[in-house]
Order: sequence, then structure tokens, then C-alpha cells
Amino acid sequence: MQLNNNVIEFILIGLTQDPLRKKIVFFIFLLFYLGMLVGNLLIITTIKTSQALQSPMYFFLFYLSLSDTCFSTSIAPRTLVDSLSKKTTISFSECIIQVFTLHLFGSLEVFILILMAVDRYVAICKPLHYMTIMSHRVCSVLVAVAWMGSCAHSLVQIFLALRLPFCGPNEIDHYFCDLEPLLKLACTDTYVTNLLLVFNSGAICTVGFVVLMFSYVIILHSLRNHSAEGRRKALSTCISHIIVVVLFFVPCIFIYTRPATTFPMDKMIAVFYTIGTPLLNPLIYTLRNAEVKNAMRKLWSKKLVSEDMS
Repeated sequence: MQLNNNVIEFILIGLTQDPLRKKIVFFIFLLFYLGMLVGNLLIITTIKTSQALQSPMYFFLFYLSLSDTCFSTSIAPRTLVDSLSKKTTISFSECIIQVFTLHLFGSLEVFILILMAVDRYVAICKPLHYMTIMSHRVCSVLVAVAWMGSCAHSLVQIFLALRLPFCGPNEIDHYFCDLEPLLKLACTDTYVTNLLLVFNSGAICTVGFVVLMFSYVIILHSLRNHSAEGRRKALSTCISHIIVVVLFFVPCIFIYTRPATTFPMDKMIAVFYTIGTPLLNPLIYTLRNAEVKNAMRKLWSKKLVSEDMS
């Protein structure tokens, strides 16, 4: 492993260098990040405390909200600080840690979304065997496998990053550390590393998206055999999942399937999937899910009652 680096820190160029625009970025990111935290932590708390939300679907939704929270937290706080700072340097080790956490929780979200599609497939296509197939033990094992897959993916990213020699420019044209902008600073030929990045991150995004879309086509096709009420409920759930899948995967595919080339819009697209999608996920799942809304109302009612009694 090559570690002959003269660069000990990088300078994050950010979304803009204009002082006024940096303040605007700060307030937008702060608003989005706080909204994401409130929404996802509310879902996490509701699922953990509600007896009505103990099915496998909500078990996976808990981990989706957890991965969303950690995914955005690996980027947003640093971006908020940098938006108010004149000096936007990040050490080499901090940069590597950010690459690891970004890909750990990003790939975990990919795997959790796939597990949610599997859960919906079993629930709709094999309802009589649902609780047998998707038992709590099976769901726990699947989530554990998702964590292991995410760790393996992230370790590959770190391995690729640590092999790169940095001996000259240290300005990263981005607002966070990722392997793609780091490749531009490496003082070596990065053609092979680019290919490995496509096969690793690009393949996870593309294959995951194709598998998910194919599974939902099968699910939607099978709904013709259900009652009108069953179709309505299943369709509402599936549409929510499909919206989340499209919002997360399309930007990721755009970014990670062509690492050798960059466009001016790349940073804005990155904003969408790093902070925008994690903010929208709780809204999509709560606004289109009566069970979650009812559980949240009960949780809020209990809180108000306990405050009145005290």
C-alpha cells in the first residue's frame, strides 16, 4: 500500500467562495439538516416506542432512518462550519474518515432499500408465509449482512484512497471528501482506480436500482390478484418506496458511474442526495403511511399527558 504523501491536509473549495453566498449555503444547510434530524429521529423514536409498528417493514424503516441520519451527519456539520470559516482545511486523516463514513452509511441505505423491497415482495406475493419467512431473526440477520456489506464497500474505498500519492495540489473542488475529487489531486495515473470506483460504487448504485425497479414491477403486477382495498394499501406503500428509490439512486448513478468526468452541476446533485433525500424520506413515509401518523399522534399525546400530570 502506497502512503508516500507530501500532502498532510486538503482545502475544501466548497459550494461557493463568495462570502454572501456562503451565508446563504449555511442557512439552507442548517434548515435542511435540522429538518432531517427532527424527521428521522421522530421516526426512530416512534418505531422504537410503538407496539403497532413492530412488523418487518418498520424494522427496516428504523434502519433506513438511522442510515439517513448518520449519512447526512457525516457531511452536513462540517459543511456548516466551513460555510462560516475563512479557512476550510481538512486533515488527510479526517478526509479518509469522511470517505469511510459517507460510503458506509450510503451503501447501508442501498442495502436497506433492497431489504425493504424484499419485505414488500414477500408481504404481497406470499402473504400466508410472510411471518414465517420474514421472522424477527431473519430480519436481524439480513440487517447484519447489510452492515457487513457496507463495511466491505467502505474499506475498498479507503484502500483505493490510501494507495493514491498526493504530492502537489491540495484543493478539493467539492464541499466534502470523496474518492472522485481526490483522484484529480493524485500525482499518478488513476485510470485503473477510476475503473475500480465504477465497479465498486457505480455497480452498487446501478445494480441496486435495477434490482429494486424489477422487484417493484413484479410486485405491482401481482396486485391484480388482490382485492380493491388490498391493492390500494399495497400500492400506496410501494409508491412511497419507489419515490425514495428514484430520489436516492438516480443522483448516485449520475455521480458514480462516470468518475473520470465531472460537470459543474455535480456539487448541486451531491447536495440533493446527501441532505435533500434524507430530509424527504421521513416526509414521504409519514405523509403516505397512516400507521406511522397514528403512532406519532399517540406518542405525542402520551408526551402531552405526562407533561400535564407533572
